[in-house]
Amino acid sequence: MSIEVILNLIVFAGLLFLLWKFSQGDMKLSRKVIMGLVAGVFFGFALQLLYADGGAGTISATLQWTNVVANGYISLLYMVIMPLIVISMIAAVTRIDAVASLGKIGGSVVGVLVLTTMISAVVAIGVTDVFGLSADGLIQGERESARLASIEGRQGRVDGNNVPSMLVSFIPRNVFASLAGAAGPMSIISVVVFSILFGVAALKAMQEHPEHKEAFTKGVDVIQSVVMKLVQMIMAFTPYGVMALMTRVVAGSNAQDILNLAKFIIASYVAIAIMFVVHGLLLSLTGYNPKKFFSGVIDVLAFAFTSRSSAATIPLNVQAQTTRLGVPKAIANIAATFGATIGQNGCAGIYPTMLALMVAPTVGVEVDFAFLATLVGIVTISSFGVAGIGGGATFAAMIVLPAMGLPIEIVALLISIEPLIDMARTALNVNGAMTAGVITSRFVKVAEADAVEQPAE
Repeated sequence: MSIEVILNLIVFAGLLFLLWKFSQGDMKLSRKVIMGLVAGVFFGFALQLLYADGGAGTISATLQWTNVVANGYISLLYMVIMPLIVISMIAAVTRIDAVASLGKIGGSVVGVLVLTTMISAVVAIGVTDVFGLSADGLIQGERESARLASIEGRQGRVDGNNVPSMLVSFIPRNVFASLAGAAGPMSIISVVVFSILFGVAALKAMQEHPEHKEAFTKGVDVIQSVVMKLVQMIMAFTPYGVMALMTRVVAGSNAQDILNLAKFIIASYVAIAIMFVVHGLLLSLTGYNPKKFFSGVIDVLAFAFTSRSSAATIPLNVQAQTTRLGVPKAIANIAATFGATIGQNGCAGIYPTMLALMVAPTVGVEVDFAFLATLVGIVTISSFGVAGIGGGATFAAMIVLPAMGLPIEIVALLISIEPLIDMARTALNVNGAMTAGVITSRFVKVAEADAVEQPAE
Protein backbone atom coordinates (compact mmCIF):
# COMPACT_ATOMS: atom_id res chain seq x y z
CA MET A 1 0.00 0.00 0.00
CA SER A 2 1.49 3.34 -1.10
CA ILE A 3 1.84 6.38 1.15
CA GLU A 4 -0.75 8.21 -0.97
CA VAL A 5 -3.35 5.51 -0.35
CA ILE A 6 -2.60 5.53 3.40
CA LEU A 7 -3.04 9.31 3.53
CA ASN A 8 -6.27 9.09 1.57
CA LEU A 9 -7.65 6.52 3.99
CA ILE A 10 -6.66 8.65 6.98
CA VAL A 11 -8.63 11.54 5.47
CA PHE A 12 -11.57 9.21 4.78
CA ALA A 13 -11.53 7.93 8.35
CA GLY A 14 -11.36 11.52 9.59
CA LEU A 15 -14.42 12.44 7.54
CA LEU A 16 -16.28 9.45 8.97
CA PHE A 17 -15.37 10.58 12.48
CA LEU A 18 -16.47 14.16 11.78
CA LEU A 19 -19.73 12.86 10.33
CA TRP A 20 -20.29 10.84 13.50
CA LYS A 21 -19.32 13.78 15.73
CA PHE A 22 -21.60 16.31 13.99
CA SER A 23 -24.53 13.91 13.84
CA GLN A 24 -24.70 13.30 17.57
CA GLY A 25 -27.79 14.30 19.50
CA ASP A 26 -31.26 14.60 18.06
CA MET A 27 -30.30 15.39 14.47
CA LYS A 28 -32.80 13.97 12.00
CA LEU A 29 -31.68 11.03 9.88
CA SER A 30 -32.43 12.88 6.64
CA ARG A 31 -29.92 15.60 7.58
CA LYS A 32 -27.31 13.02 8.54
CA VAL A 33 -27.76 11.32 5.16
CA ILE A 34 -27.37 14.63 3.30
CA MET A 35 -24.20 15.35 5.30
CA GLY A 36 -22.82 11.95 4.32
CA LEU A 37 -23.71 12.55 0.67
CA VAL A 38 -21.95 15.94 0.63
CA ALA A 39 -18.88 14.51 2.38
CA GLY A 40 -18.70 11.69 -0.18
CA VAL A 41 -18.93 14.11 -3.11
CA PHE A 42 -16.22 16.29 -1.56
CA PHE A 43 -13.83 13.38 -0.95
CA GLY A 44 -14.48 11.73 -4.33
CA PHE A 45 -13.95 15.01 -6.17
CA ALA A 46 -10.73 15.63 -4.22
CA LEU A 47 -9.43 12.22 -5.33
CA GLN A 48 -10.23 13.10 -8.95
CA LEU A 49 -8.35 16.41 -8.72
CA LEU A 50 -5.32 15.02 -6.92
CA TYR A 51 -4.83 11.95 -9.09
CA ALA A 52 -6.32 13.03 -12.42
CA ASP A 53 -3.02 12.57 -14.25
CA GLY A 54 -1.72 9.02 -13.99
CA GLY A 55 -3.21 8.38 -10.57
CA ALA A 56 -5.91 5.90 -11.53
CA GLY A 57 -4.11 3.17 -9.62
CA THR A 58 -4.08 5.24 -6.46
CA ILE A 59 -7.80 6.00 -6.78
CA SER A 60 -8.57 2.32 -7.39
CA ALA A 61 -6.50 1.21 -4.39
CA THR A 62 -8.20 3.81 -2.19
CA LEU A 63 -11.66 2.77 -3.32
CA GLN A 64 -10.88 -0.87 -2.50
CA TRP A 65 -10.73 0.16 1.16
CA THR A 66 -13.52 2.74 1.19
CA ASN A 67 -15.70 0.10 -0.47
CA VAL A 68 -15.42 -1.92 2.74
CA VAL A 69 -17.80 0.63 4.25
CA ALA A 70 -19.92 0.99 1.10
CA ASN A 71 -20.27 -2.71 0.31
CA GLY A 72 -20.52 -3.62 3.98
CA TYR A 73 -23.53 -1.36 4.40
CA ILE A 74 -25.16 -2.69 1.24
CA SER A 75 -24.59 -6.26 2.47
CA LEU A 76 -26.26 -5.44 5.79
CA LEU A 77 -29.32 -4.21 3.93
CA TYR A 78 -29.43 -7.24 1.66
CA MET A 79 -29.04 -9.44 4.74
CA VAL A 80 -32.31 -8.15 6.18
CA ILE A 81 -34.34 -7.83 2.94
CA MET A 82 -35.63 -11.41 2.68
CA PRO A 83 -36.51 -11.82 6.40
CA LEU A 84 -38.21 -8.42 6.26
CA ILE A 85 -40.23 -9.31 3.17
CA VAL A 86 -41.35 -12.69 4.51
CA ILE A 87 -42.47 -11.60 7.96
CA SER A 88 -43.84 -8.23 6.80
CA MET A 89 -45.90 -9.73 3.98
CA ILE A 90 -47.27 -12.48 6.22
CA ALA A 91 -48.13 -9.92 8.89
CA ALA A 92 -49.67 -7.62 6.30
CA VAL A 93 -51.91 -10.32 4.87
CA THR A 94 -53.04 -11.64 8.24
CA ARG A 95 -53.90 -8.11 9.40
CA ILE A 96 -56.19 -7.53 6.44
CA ASP A 97 -58.61 -10.24 7.63
CA ALA A 98 -60.11 -10.60 4.15
CA VAL A 99 -58.61 -12.03 0.98
CA ALA A 100 -60.80 -9.69 -1.08
CA SER A 101 -59.13 -6.66 0.53
CA LEU A 102 -55.72 -8.13 -0.30
CA GLY A 103 -56.72 -8.31 -3.96
CA LYS A 104 -57.82 -4.68 -3.92
CA ILE A 105 -54.55 -3.55 -2.36
CA GLY A 106 -52.35 -5.54 -4.73
CA GLY A 107 -54.39 -4.50 -7.74
CA SER A 108 -54.25 -0.84 -6.77
CA VAL A 109 -50.49 -0.88 -6.15
CA VAL A 110 -49.74 -2.67 -9.43
CA GLY A 111 -52.17 -0.38 -11.26
CA VAL A 112 -50.42 2.77 -10.03
CA LEU A 113 -46.97 1.33 -10.83
CA VAL A 114 -48.00 0.34 -14.35
CA LEU A 115 -49.79 3.65 -14.99
CA THR A 116 -46.77 5.72 -13.93
CA THR A 117 -44.47 3.54 -16.04
CA MET A 118 -46.67 4.18 -19.06
CA ILE A 119 -46.58 7.92 -18.33
CA SER A 120 -42.79 7.78 -17.93
CA ALA A 121 -42.48 6.21 -21.39
CA VAL A 122 -44.56 9.03 -22.88
CA VAL A 123 -42.44 11.61 -21.02
CA ALA A 124 -39.27 9.97 -22.38
CA ILE A 125 -40.65 10.22 -25.92
CA GLY A 126 -41.26 13.95 -25.51
CA VAL A 127 -37.88 14.68 -23.91
CA THR A 128 -35.98 12.66 -26.53
CA ASP A 129 -37.70 14.63 -29.28
CA VAL A 130 -37.10 18.02 -27.64
CA PHE A 131 -33.40 17.32 -27.12
CA GLY A 132 -33.00 15.70 -30.56
CA LEU A 133 -31.15 12.71 -29.12
CA SER A 134 -29.61 10.23 -31.56
CA ALA A 135 -27.21 7.29 -31.46
CA ASP A 136 -25.24 8.77 -34.37
CA GLY A 137 -21.67 9.68 -33.50
CA LEU A 138 -21.28 7.53 -30.41
CA ILE A 139 -17.73 6.18 -30.42
CA GLN A 140 -17.12 2.58 -29.39
CA GLY A 141 -14.00 2.20 -27.28
CA GLU A 142 -12.39 -0.70 -25.41
CA ARG A 143 -14.69 -0.52 -22.39
CA GLU A 144 -17.76 -0.32 -24.60
CA SER A 145 -16.59 -3.29 -26.66
CA ALA A 146 -16.04 -5.35 -23.51
CA ARG A 147 -19.47 -4.37 -22.20
CA LEU A 148 -21.07 -5.28 -25.53
CA ALA A 149 -19.50 -8.75 -25.42
CA SER A 150 -20.83 -9.21 -21.89
CA ILE A 151 -24.31 -7.99 -22.85
CA GLU A 152 -24.47 -10.27 -25.90
CA GLY A 153 -23.51 -13.18 -23.65
CA ARG A 154 -26.41 -12.34 -21.33
CA GLN A 155 -28.88 -11.80 -24.16
CA GLY A 156 -29.80 -15.48 -24.15
CA ARG A 157 -31.13 -15.07 -20.61
CA VAL A 158 -33.56 -12.45 -21.84
CA ASP A 159 -34.56 -13.69 -25.31
CA GLY A 160 -37.11 -16.16 -23.98
CA ASN A 161 -38.40 -13.74 -21.38
CA ASN A 162 -41.85 -13.19 -22.91
CA VAL A 163 -44.87 -12.22 -20.83
CA PRO A 164 -46.24 -15.76 -20.23
CA SER A 165 -42.85 -17.12 -19.14
CA MET A 166 -42.31 -14.03 -16.99
CA LEU A 167 -45.61 -14.59 -15.20
CA VAL A 168 -44.73 -18.23 -14.55
CA SER A 169 -41.34 -17.19 -13.15
CA PHE A 170 -43.13 -15.22 -10.43
CA ILE A 171 -44.08 -18.55 -8.81
CA PRO A 172 -41.10 -20.07 -6.94
CA ARG A 173 -40.28 -23.70 -7.65
CA ASN A 174 -37.99 -23.71 -4.62
CA VAL A 175 -38.71 -20.97 -2.11
CA PHE A 176 -35.41 -21.61 -0.32
CA ALA A 177 -33.53 -20.94 -3.55
CA SER A 178 -35.50 -17.71 -3.95
CA LEU A 179 -34.71 -16.72 -0.36
CA ALA A 180 -31.02 -17.23 -1.18
CA GLY A 181 -31.34 -15.09 -4.30
CA ALA A 182 -30.66 -18.04 -6.60
CA ALA A 183 -33.68 -17.17 -8.74
CA GLY A 184 -31.93 -14.03 -9.96
CA PRO A 185 -34.08 -10.98 -10.71
CA MET A 186 -37.23 -12.95 -9.87
CA SER A 187 -36.08 -13.83 -6.34
CA ILE A 188 -37.83 -10.96 -4.59
CA ILE A 189 -41.14 -11.24 -6.41
CA SER A 190 -41.06 -15.03 -5.88
CA VAL A 191 -40.61 -14.57 -2.14
CA VAL A 192 -43.43 -12.01 -2.14
CA VAL A 193 -45.74 -14.50 -3.88
CA PHE A 194 -44.83 -17.25 -1.41
CA SER A 195 -45.30 -14.95 1.59
CA ILE A 196 -48.70 -13.76 0.36
CA LEU A 197 -49.86 -17.35 -0.23
CA PHE A 198 -48.55 -18.32 3.22
CA GLY A 199 -50.44 -15.40 4.74
CA VAL A 200 -53.65 -16.35 2.92
CA ALA A 201 -53.26 -19.95 4.13
CA ALA A 202 -52.76 -18.63 7.67
CA LEU A 203 -55.92 -16.53 7.35
CA LYS A 204 -57.94 -19.54 6.28
CA ALA A 205 -56.40 -21.74 8.99
CA MET A 206 -57.29 -19.19 11.68
CA GLN A 207 -60.85 -19.04 10.37
CA GLU A 208 -61.11 -22.81 10.67
CA HIS A 209 -59.34 -22.89 14.05
CA PRO A 210 -60.11 -19.61 15.88
CA GLU A 211 -58.26 -20.86 18.96
CA HIS A 212 -54.96 -20.54 17.04
CA LYS A 213 -55.49 -16.94 15.96
CA GLU A 214 -54.17 -15.20 19.07
CA ALA A 215 -51.06 -17.38 19.32
CA PHE A 216 -50.22 -17.00 15.61
CA THR A 217 -50.82 -13.23 15.62
CA LYS A 218 -48.66 -12.70 18.70
CA GLY A 219 -45.90 -14.86 17.25
CA VAL A 220 -45.87 -12.90 13.99
CA ASP A 221 -45.88 -9.60 15.91
CA VAL A 222 -42.92 -10.66 18.05
CA ILE A 223 -40.84 -11.75 15.03
CA GLN A 224 -41.76 -8.61 13.12
CA SER A 225 -40.77 -6.34 16.01
CA VAL A 226 -37.36 -8.05 16.20
CA VAL A 227 -36.81 -7.73 12.44
CA MET A 228 -37.84 -4.05 12.47
CA LYS A 229 -35.45 -3.38 15.36
CA LEU A 230 -32.70 -4.95 13.25
CA VAL A 231 -33.70 -2.65 10.38
CA GLN A 232 -33.46 0.38 12.68
CA MET A 233 -30.00 -0.70 13.84
CA ILE A 234 -28.80 -1.00 10.24
CA MET A 235 -30.36 2.34 9.28
CA ALA A 236 -28.16 4.05 11.87
CA PHE A 237 -25.21 3.31 9.55
CA THR A 238 -26.90 4.94 6.54
CA PRO A 239 -24.98 8.28 6.58
CA TYR A 240 -21.63 6.45 6.57
CA GLY A 241 -22.72 4.03 3.86
CA VAL A 242 -23.98 6.92 1.71
CA MET A 243 -20.68 8.78 2.15
CA ALA A 244 -18.66 5.75 1.00
CA LEU A 245 -21.03 5.05 -1.89
CA MET A 246 -20.87 8.64 -3.10
CA THR A 247 -17.09 8.58 -2.87
CA ARG A 248 -17.05 5.59 -5.20
CA VAL A 249 -19.42 7.19 -7.70
CA VAL A 250 -17.62 10.53 -7.93
CA ALA A 251 -14.04 9.21 -7.81
CA GLY A 252 -14.80 6.46 -10.31
CA SER A 253 -16.42 8.70 -12.92
CA ASN A 254 -14.62 9.78 -16.07
CA ALA A 255 -15.05 13.52 -16.52
CA GLN A 256 -14.31 13.47 -20.25
CA ASP A 257 -16.86 10.73 -20.93
CA ILE A 258 -19.43 12.69 -18.98
CA LEU A 259 -18.77 15.83 -21.02
CA ASN A 260 -18.99 13.90 -24.30
CA LEU A 261 -22.40 12.52 -23.43
CA ALA A 262 -23.66 15.49 -21.41
CA LYS A 263 -26.67 15.96 -23.66
CA PHE A 264 -28.00 12.49 -22.93
CA ILE A 265 -27.34 12.93 -19.21
CA ILE A 266 -29.19 16.25 -19.10
CA ALA A 267 -32.12 14.86 -21.08
CA SER A 268 -32.34 11.84 -18.76
CA TYR A 269 -32.38 14.04 -15.66
CA VAL A 270 -35.02 16.30 -17.20
CA ALA A 271 -37.27 13.29 -17.91
CA ILE A 272 -36.71 11.99 -14.38
CA ALA A 273 -37.47 15.41 -12.87
CA ILE A 274 -40.71 15.60 -14.87
CA MET A 275 -41.76 12.22 -13.48
CA PHE A 276 -41.14 13.41 -9.93
CA VAL A 277 -43.53 16.27 -10.72
CA VAL A 278 -46.02 13.75 -12.13
CA HIS A 279 -45.83 11.77 -8.88
CA GLY A 280 -46.54 14.97 -6.97
CA LEU A 281 -49.52 15.77 -9.17
CA LEU A 282 -50.96 12.29 -8.70
CA LEU A 283 -50.60 12.65 -4.95
CA SER A 284 -52.34 16.02 -5.12
CA LEU A 285 -55.26 14.47 -6.99
CA THR A 286 -55.77 12.10 -4.06
CA GLY A 287 -55.68 14.97 -1.56
CA TYR A 288 -52.16 14.25 -0.22
CA ASN A 289 -49.77 17.18 0.20
CA PRO A 290 -46.73 16.61 -2.10
CA LYS A 291 -44.54 18.84 0.09
CA LYS A 292 -45.28 16.68 3.13
CA PHE A 293 -44.59 13.56 1.06
CA PHE A 294 -41.18 14.64 -0.26
CA SER A 295 -40.03 16.03 3.09
CA GLY A 296 -40.83 12.65 4.61
CA VAL A 297 -38.91 10.54 2.09
CA ILE A 298 -35.84 12.68 1.30
CA ASP A 299 -33.42 10.41 3.16
CA VAL A 300 -34.85 7.33 1.44
CA LEU A 301 -34.35 8.97 -1.95
CA ALA A 302 -30.81 9.99 -1.00
CA PHE A 303 -29.92 6.39 -0.19
CA ALA A 304 -31.58 5.11 -3.36
CA PHE A 305 -29.61 7.73 -5.32
CA THR A 306 -26.25 6.60 -3.95
CA SER A 307 -26.87 2.85 -3.71
CA ARG A 308 -28.53 2.43 -7.15
CA SER A 309 -30.59 -0.42 -5.70
CA SER A 310 -34.37 -0.42 -5.32
CA ALA A 311 -34.17 -3.76 -3.53
CA ALA A 312 -31.64 -2.55 -0.95
CA THR A 313 -33.90 0.43 -0.25
CA ILE A 314 -36.91 -1.73 0.71
CA PRO A 315 -36.31 -1.54 4.51
CA LEU A 316 -36.02 2.26 4.44
CA ASN A 317 -38.95 2.46 2.01
CA VAL A 318 -41.28 0.51 4.33
CA GLN A 319 -40.27 2.45 7.42
CA ALA A 320 -40.76 5.82 5.72
CA GLN A 321 -44.22 4.88 4.49
CA THR A 322 -45.43 3.53 7.81
CA THR A 323 -43.88 6.06 10.22
CA ARG A 324 -43.99 9.28 8.22
CA LEU A 325 -46.59 8.98 5.47
CA GLY A 326 -49.33 7.24 7.42
CA VAL A 327 -49.49 4.21 5.11
CA PRO A 328 -50.73 0.99 6.77
CA LYS A 329 -48.10 -1.73 7.02
CA ALA A 330 -50.14 -4.03 4.83
CA ILE A 331 -50.03 -1.54 1.96
CA ALA A 332 -46.49 -0.26 2.62
CA ASN A 333 -44.93 -3.71 2.44
CA ILE A 334 -46.77 -4.62 -0.75
CA ALA A 335 -45.92 -1.29 -2.41
CA ALA A 336 -42.23 -1.42 -1.44
CA THR A 337 -41.69 -5.01 -2.53
CA PHE A 338 -43.77 -4.83 -5.70
CA GLY A 339 -42.13 -1.50 -6.57
CA ALA A 340 -38.69 -3.14 -6.45
CA THR A 341 -39.53 -5.40 -9.39
CA ILE A 342 -42.64 -4.05 -11.14
CA GLY A 343 -43.22 -0.82 -13.02
CA GLN A 344 -39.94 0.94 -12.35
CA ASN A 345 -40.46 4.39 -13.87
CA GLY A 346 -36.77 5.16 -14.37
CA CYS A 347 -35.13 1.86 -15.25
CA ALA A 348 -38.01 0.16 -17.04
CA GLY A 349 -39.82 3.24 -18.37
CA ILE A 350 -37.59 6.19 -19.28
CA TYR A 351 -34.29 4.45 -20.10
CA PRO A 352 -35.35 1.78 -22.65
CA THR A 353 -37.75 4.24 -24.31
CA MET A 354 -35.00 6.80 -24.86
CA LEU A 355 -32.59 4.18 -26.19
CA ALA A 356 -35.16 2.79 -28.62
CA LEU A 357 -35.90 6.25 -30.00
CA MET A 358 -32.19 7.03 -30.35
CA VAL A 359 -31.41 3.79 -32.19
CA ALA A 360 -34.46 3.45 -34.46
CA PRO A 361 -33.52 6.15 -37.02
CA THR A 362 -29.96 4.81 -37.33
CA VAL A 363 -31.22 1.42 -38.58
CA GLY A 364 -33.87 2.79 -40.90
CA VAL A 365 -36.92 2.31 -38.66
CA GLU A 366 -39.57 4.98 -39.10
CA VAL A 367 -40.64 6.56 -35.83
CA ASP A 368 -44.35 7.08 -36.43
CA PHE A 369 -47.43 6.86 -34.21
CA ALA A 370 -47.67 3.07 -34.60
CA PHE A 371 -44.03 2.68 -33.57
CA LEU A 372 -44.50 4.94 -30.54
CA ALA A 373 -47.72 3.20 -29.44
CA THR A 374 -46.05 -0.20 -29.76
CA LEU A 375 -43.01 1.05 -27.84
CA VAL A 376 -45.11 2.36 -24.94
CA GLY A 377 -47.01 -0.94 -24.80
CA ILE A 378 -43.86 -3.09 -24.81
CA VAL A 379 -42.15 -0.88 -22.23
CA THR A 380 -45.18 -1.11 -19.93
CA ILE A 381 -45.49 -4.89 -20.21
CA SER A 382 -41.75 -5.53 -19.89
CA SER A 383 -41.63 -3.46 -16.70
CA PHE A 384 -42.87 -6.53 -14.84
CA GLY A 385 -39.98 -8.31 -13.20
CA VAL A 386 -37.14 -5.84 -13.89
CA ALA A 387 -34.44 -6.52 -11.32
CA GLY A 388 -34.44 -4.05 -8.44
CA ILE A 389 -30.65 -3.87 -8.39
CA GLY A 390 -27.98 -1.83 -10.13
CA GLY A 391 -28.11 -2.85 -13.80
CA GLY A 392 -31.85 -3.49 -13.90
CA ALA A 393 -32.18 -0.87 -16.63
CA THR A 394 -29.83 -2.93 -18.80
CA PHE A 395 -32.16 -5.92 -18.54
CA ALA A 396 -35.12 -3.71 -19.40
CA ALA A 397 -33.32 -2.39 -22.48
CA MET A 398 -32.35 -5.92 -23.49
CA ILE A 399 -36.02 -6.87 -23.48
CA VAL A 400 -37.41 -3.76 -25.19
CA LEU A 401 -34.84 -3.22 -27.95
CA PRO A 402 -34.99 -6.74 -29.48
CA ALA A 403 -38.79 -6.72 -29.09
CA MET A 404 -38.83 -3.58 -31.26
CA GLY A 405 -36.41 -5.15 -33.76
CA LEU A 406 -33.55 -2.87 -32.68
CA PRO A 407 -29.87 -3.67 -31.92
CA ILE A 408 -28.59 -3.63 -28.33
CA GLU A 409 -25.18 -2.06 -29.01
CA ILE A 410 -26.39 1.32 -27.68
CA VAL A 411 -26.54 -0.17 -24.17
CA ALA A 412 -22.80 -0.84 -24.24
CA LEU A 413 -21.95 2.50 -25.80
CA LEU A 414 -23.41 4.35 -22.80
CA ILE A 415 -21.43 2.38 -20.21
CA SER A 416 -19.25 5.32 -19.15
CA ILE A 417 -22.17 7.41 -17.91
CA GLU A 418 -24.45 4.57 -16.78
CA PRO A 419 -23.80 4.95 -13.02
CA LEU A 420 -24.41 8.69 -13.09
CA ILE A 421 -27.85 8.32 -14.67
CA ASP A 422 -28.73 5.13 -12.81
CA MET A 423 -28.58 6.97 -9.48
CA ALA A 424 -31.43 9.29 -10.41
CA ARG A 425 -33.36 6.47 -12.11
CA THR A 426 -33.23 4.40 -8.92
CA ALA A 427 -34.43 7.32 -6.80
CA LEU A 428 -37.38 7.71 -9.20
CA ASN A 429 -38.14 3.97 -9.02
CA VAL A 430 -38.27 4.08 -5.23
CA ASN A 431 -40.33 7.26 -5.24
CA GLY A 432 -42.81 5.56 -7.57
CA ALA A 433 -43.18 2.67 -5.10
CA MET A 434 -43.84 5.04 -2.20
CA THR A 435 -46.27 7.06 -4.34
CA ALA A 436 -48.14 3.84 -5.13
CA GLY A 437 -48.32 3.07 -1.40
CA VAL A 438 -49.73 6.47 -0.50
CA ILE A 439 -52.25 6.55 -3.36
CA THR A 440 -53.41 3.01 -2.55
CA SER A 441 -53.86 3.92 1.10
CA ARG A 442 -56.11 6.80 0.01
CA PHE A 443 -58.31 4.57 -2.14
CA VAL A 444 -58.30 1.29 -0.23
CA LYS A 445 -59.50 1.58 3.34
CA VAL A 446 -57.67 -0.88 5.56
CA ALA A 447 -58.28 -0.64 9.28
CA GLU A 448 -54.96 -0.83 11.08
CA ALA A 449 -54.24 0.71 14.45
CA ASP A 450 -50.54 1.34 13.82
CA ALA A 451 -51.07 3.26 10.58
CA VAL A 452 -50.63 6.63 12.26
CA GLU A 453 -49.03 9.40 10.30
CA GLN A 454 -46.07 10.89 12.13
CA PRO A 455 -44.21 14.13 11.43
CA ALA A 456 -41.57 13.83 8.74
CA GLU A 457 -37.98 13.94 9.88
